[in-house]
Amino acid sequence: MTRPDALPAAPPPLAPGKFRDPYVTARGETRATVAPATLRTLWINTGTLCNITCANCYIESSPRNDALVYPTVADILPYLDEAAALGTGEIGFTGGEPFMNRHLPAMLDAVLERGFRALVLTNAMKPMRNHEDALRAVGARAGGRLTLRVSLDHYAAERHDVERGAGSFAQALDGLAWLSRNGFIVHVAGRSAFGEGEGAMRAGYAALFAAHGIPIDADDPVALMLFPEMDARVDVPEITTACWGILGKRPDAVMCATSRMVVKRRGADAPTVVACTLLPYDPQFDLGPTLAGALRPVALNHPHCAKFCVLGGAACAA
Repeated sequence: MTRPDALPAAPPPLAPGKFRDPYVTARGETRATVAPATLRTLWINTGTLCNITCANCYIESSPRNDALVYPTVADILPYLDEAAALGTGEIGFTGGEPFMNRHLPAMLDAVLERGFRALVLTNAMKPMRNHEDALRAVGARAGGRLTLRVSLDHYAAERHDVERGAGSFAQALDGLAWLSRNGFIVHVAGRSAFGEGEGAMRAGYAALFAAHGIPIDADDPVALMLFPEMDARVDVPEITTACWGILGKRPDAVMCATSRMVVKRRGADAPTVVACTLLPYDPQFDLGPTLAGALRPVALNHPHCAKFCVLGGAACAA
């Protein structure tokens, strides 16, 4: 359990000397960096409080962790103005559980009124259901520009519940079905940690969606995203400038080329911008109070950069 009086800190990598220097790797090679291409997605972290405590939550969300506090509409309006001027198309909301923040419906309205698309990452459990009326009203005004991505770690209840707690699968599936019945655009986020091939995972989800009348194409990698695991204690290779050619990857395809996240830390007077949705606590990824100032190169100096983004090829936005 996260100590309520301290920011969570990622455990150090297992291999000594790795991910220590933003410029060079433990072997003395030039570390890869990612230059900003365009701000395609601006993420708003709604706070780290969550109604459940997952076994492997990368941000250590729980009913007690308020290291990142609830932003208000007033907090995010300057960033929406900056994002509009930069040509950003999408505003994403993540947590914690975003619906724990009572300001979320009003924040969604502010986003949609300005012509952005909105994406909300949710576990679709009780906090979301507490906002049913407000959510329906927002959805009616959204004009197809609101998507809710529901975390459903596996298509089998027992595997999902190992991560999120007994009975959580049934609640999440019921919330997903409610969203579908009420005409929302719904996507699902699963995890690739169960030793099954991607084809078997997608077939399992397809059968689940069909059984419950949920119109999600399980073969669509955006509608059903299968995310790699993130564990900063697991030894992963550092990414050097040579890796782009070796791996056949492009730096502009990595998440920090096209996104930034706004967070509000407990005790802070104002929000700040961080490089990545995955690294809200590490000070080296804090890029300052404005989006303009935050659009600068990011050194891939964390295991998540390697495991999730470069080697995993994953991104939180589509």
